[in-house]
Amino acid sequence: MNKPTSPATFNPELAEKFSDRIAGMLNDSAIILMLSVGHRTGLFSTMAGLPPSTSAALADAADLDERYVREWLAALTTGGVIDYDADTREFSLPAEHAACLTPEGAFGNIAVYAQFIAMSGAVQDQIVERFKTGGGLSYEDYPHFHQIMSEDSAQTVVSQLFDTVLPLATGLIDRLERGIDVLDAGCGAGKALIAMAARFPNSRFVGYDLSQEAVAKGARAAERAGVQNVRFAVQDLSGFDEVACYDLITSFDAIHDQRDPQAVLASIYRALRPGGVHLMQDVGGSANLENNLTFPMAAFLYTVSSFHCMPVSLGQGGEGLGTMWGWETAERMLKTAGFASVTRSILPHDPMNVWFVSSRDAV
Repeated sequence: MNKPTSPATFNPELAEKFSDRIAGMLNDSAIILMLSVGHRTGLFSTMAGLPPSTSAALADAADLDERYVREWLAALTTGGVIDYDADTREFSLPAEHAACLTPEGAFGNIAVYAQFIAMSGAVQDQIVERFKTGGGLSYEDYPHFHQIMSEDSAQTVVSQLFDTVLPLATGLIDRLERGIDVLDAGCGAGKALIAMAARFPNSRFVGYDLSQEAVAKGARAAERAGVQNVRFAVQDLSGFDEVACYDLITSFDAIHDQRDPQAVLASIYRALRPGGVHLMQDVGGSANLENNLTFPMAAFLYTVSSFHCMPVSLGQGGEGLGTMWGWETAERMLKTAGFASVTRSILPHDPMNVWFVSSRDAV
């Protein structure tokens, strides 16, 4: 008969400290959900443009229900996000907080990323089941995914596209102005592609994405923008097989969750003409856990990996490398694909990502 084991001894003081920390995390997670609501309803932008206001005035300005707005205000007041004057019963969003919670904010709109937590909650039951059985999910399982990624692209790619991103490749702006063929591999809703097409009318642009929903959004957006030198097509990059068709191929935060990233990068290499350039943005964490202990928002990125990037790769029968596949892995795969020249940069406006410029040697 097995002898019962004694309970493990522990330090009560450290245990209480950790318990308090977990309680604080629980409270902060509730705040994150309310940040997502504030972003999607436009409440933060509304507040940023108003003087201190009552819940009724804010609800009226945002065209929302006052009772829900009042509860949202209470959550974020107790959470230290919104200021409240008990004498006037008015609420305000400090300018210092609006700086990272509105589209116009000087520090970027971090509330965009709060949506990932809400989205992940929507698939929690499926993820728990996959923990037991393995396998993955499809992009269609995730509500509002392409809208979130489009907003992320607007901040990390489009906002700095012409001043910072494209100049990473020497002479690329001049080539685009003269006229070249460009593919955005994993284009999503196409914000970056449309911006380039509008800026460089002499060049020709194509966007490929696995999602029919994203491609349809991109096509509609291009039509609204009046750009005619861009087209979109549904294309699984795993089956992408074109030879010497493009002078520039971009992939913005799109490679790590592919079914077979190495095969996709090899296809990109083949699709470039001699002297062509691949411009790639991806998550800048390391492949080694110990190197990520101080990486910005590492726990968030591992969670997004568990709930999205890994499952969508596994759902396609892929390796499931995940969000934190590591810049070392990306660099090695680019070289294995055939790129002899690979340079890596980190941009000040985008500290979570790494940018690679890889060139195909001219004949």
